[in-house]
Amino acid sequence: MTLFTIVVPTLNESENVDLLLTRIFEQKLPEFEVIVVDDGSTDGTQEKVKAWEKRAQVRLLERHGKPDLTTSILAGAAQARSEVVIVMDADLSHPPERIAAVIAPVLANEYDVVVGSRYIPGGSTENWPLYRELLSRVGGWIARPICDVNDATSGFFAFRRELATAVSNQARGYKILLELLMAHYGKLRIKEVPITFHDRTYGTSKLSFSHQLAYIQRLITLAGGTVTLNTAGRFALVGLFGVLIDAIVFQWMMSRDAGLALSHFASFFVAATVNYTFNSKWAFREHHSGYLQWHQFGRFLTVGALALLLRGGVLALLVYVLHIPPLLAIFPAIVTTAAVNYLGSAFYVFPRDTDLPPIDIRWRTATIGIVIFILLLRLVYFGLAQLIPDEAYYWQYAQHMDLSFYDHPPMVAWLIWFGTSILGDNEFGVRIGALLCGLITMGYLYALARNLYDKSIAMRAVLLLAILPIGFASGLLMTPDAPLIATWAATLYYMERALVGEKRIAWLGIGIAFGLGLLSKYSLGLIGIAAIVFILADPVARTWLKRPHPYLAALLALILFSPVIMWNYNNDWASFAFQSSNVLTSPHQFSVHYLFLHAILFLTPIGFLAGAVALFTIKRQVTALPVEKRKLLFVQVFTGIPFVICLVLSIFDKPQLHWTGPIWLAILPTIAWMMGRSDHLGVLAKRIQAMWRLTIVTCIFAYAFVLHYVVLGIPGVPYPWFTEHYFWRETAAEIMQIADQVKKQSGKEPIIVGMSKWSVASALYFYTHDKMQLDIRSRNLFGDSGAMYNFWQPSQAPTDRPIIQVGMKRRHLDKIGKQREEIQALLDQPGDIEYRVIERHGKPVRRVYYRISQGFKGRTPDANPRNPI
Repeated sequence: MTLFTIVVPTLNESENVDLLLTRIFEQKLPEFEVIVVDDGSTDGTQEKVKAWEKRAQVRLLERHGKPDLTTSILAGAAQARSEVVIVMDADLSHPPERIAAVIAPVLANEYDVVVGSRYIPGGSTENWPLYRELLSRVGGWIARPICDVNDATSGFFAFRRELATAVSNQARGYKILLELLMAHYGKLRIKEVPITFHDRTYGTSKLSFSHQLAYIQRLITLAGGTVTLNTAGRFALVGLFGVLIDAIVFQWMMSRDAGLALSHFASFFVAATVNYTFNSKWAFREHHSGYLQWHQFGRFLTVGALALLLRGGVLALLVYVLHIPPLLAIFPAIVTTAAVNYLGSAFYVFPRDTDLPPIDIRWRTATIGIVIFILLLRLVYFGLAQLIPDEAYYWQYAQHMDLSFYDHPPMVAWLIWFGTSILGDNEFGVRIGALLCGLITMGYLYALARNLYDKSIAMRAVLLLAILPIGFASGLLMTPDAPLIATWAATLYYMERALVGEKRIAWLGIGIAFGLGLLSKYSLGLIGIAAIVFILADPVARTWLKRPHPYLAALLALILFSPVIMWNYNNDWASFAFQSSNVLTSPHQFSVHYLFLHAILFLTPIGFLAGAVALFTIKRQVTALPVEKRKLLFVQVFTGIPFVICLVLSIFDKPQLHWTGPIWLAILPTIAWMMGRSDHLGVLAKRIQAMWRLTIVTCIFAYAFVLHYVVLGIPGVPYPWFTEHYFWRETAAEIMQIADQVKKQSGKEPIIVGMSKWSVASALYFYTHDKMQLDIRSRNLFGDSGAMYNFWQPSQAPTDRPIIQVGMKRRHLDKIGKQREEIQALLDQPGDIEYRVIERHGKPVRRVYYRISQGFKGRTPDANPRNPI
């Protein structure tokens, strides 16, 4: 009885076939047969196989169609006399000595597919040219998002013969394993065993550029796209015509002084109209009924709008940063638009309408596309958008490097110092740390979610992090929250590995991540409280209390945190006193509603509801397993305990917007799990699930719109009231003009005083430091708190130098009652409050208020300035 069949596809392998068959039959294997499927060899391969037919269980199957590896293997499997098939190449690259290891688990009915893998521990390649190994690695990497096998391009594998019947008739090329796995996605028991792959000694490789294109095309098709050479060629022709129209309209608009934003908007809409007509009626005609339904038209508009908003950033980057003339810069911007439009059309506007991949694969594909787009948005815009005052203040930290600071630990300063040392004192240098922290957060959240659930859920968790405000803002803006969220995610990962996975080495990661997190923001200590609760609640985790690892981890974290302790020791414990006073001495104000409002802002309404449902009402179907119960407890404790603490605090004090941001990281994997469920969901959970697509699109569009708005503007859309906190570059230019006028009139350098705690002074200094040496102070000059300015510029002796007070609002200068009298008494001949309208690209964006005095009478330094908080 034949237990298994070895299928060997051949094409001109006469120098190898004898050696291969000899080595195969030298192995001590159970009863088997060999089917050699020849694709029309002309070098005598067939004759050599026929000679083997007379002396061993070898059969020759001759094909006369177009040579194709996949078709040959399927034909050989169809002729097999056994129910188990193993496939290997004829060029001796797959060692026959490993046949037993590959086939045994399938014969034992332990697995459905076993892959001989080069890319797992113990596997390797020998004597392969670097470019071939690189191509193989890349081929495997690009398949990983939809296929969970490490070596999806392997040609050495065993499987149950009936599995081959489900492979699509459209399957072509040289990667039959991928077709087999995707045809039975989520239903197979799969194992990989290590092999050593040897490069061929005789003959030539049949791999060609056309095979590589076919592989990529087929991979995209398996992922749910409609990319074919036919559609790609037609889209390219339509695109070239659109580029011509786009460029002509853009240049015509620019010649009429329409401005960069209006010109690129107008040219895009004209070109998009033309492209839409030709793409819907011709380029993608084979994938729909000849006209677009309303949902397809809506998707087309969505993709077009996102492409437009991304291209605006590319255009601004080329024109404003690289100083490329707009008439040339438009072409790379158009190419970016074309790439987004084509991929969006292939996967979103005109997806496959038959033989759809599983919903899990579609979520994976969507995750890849959306996360890449979000990262492109950040990469293009992070150096174009002006700093918000908070970022400028933390940049000031980096100009006064210290072990710690009054209102925050030092990590944000260290990251800004590192970025600006490399990229300079500009937006790119300040924000590069946030970009890196965002990537670190994604990596650790992915690893955490994969440990708690699986790869698909981990990818969706990263998708949530990318599109929810909590993740997008922290990955773009350089504030203490950027390293806090990164270290929070890292600490959660190592906590899960130690407390649930029981990995001793994870305690080292906990110590490092927790220590770095405390250097970012003190609120990371909430994870420590949650860890104590989990250890007390979980019998397995309680055993760690008798081991040294948790205590050594705490000691390591304390050592890393020691710079903050040293700074506080040298400064009368000022930072600790400040943070505790926020909680203990602030006037009581019931603010629970603010806490929930902030959570909704961070998570979006749908995300907040999903988190509540996931935390309190969703029950796992596998909770009978102790480890699954412990994982669920981990999520509940590490989300619930920090939130409860914030809830209690908000009963007595108004919470800050960013308080609850990192808390939700622990629940994101469970929300991602709920997003992909198709059963066992309640009515509310199903409605939330249905709303995710709209939420995702809305968030992406909102981010792209806001970034384009603050960098280039949106034609026809004015700037509203809240921009009084923004556009400091233009405001600083106006203040420099005022200071120059005052200097010319008085003959003395004026002192500029920002009439806020630190926002005005920091923003003005950042946008003037490389243009004009100005003496810029904070409001602590008059006795109010200036945060770190109390340390950097603690006092000012009486002076006859002019004083220019600057405020975002009139009331910042026109104080009320006693405070007004005190400030007036400190000024020599204070003038009236004036304002100037700040314009950008010819549009009014804000006002800046100022008052000029002829001198400062001096103030005795006060150890307890007004409004220390």
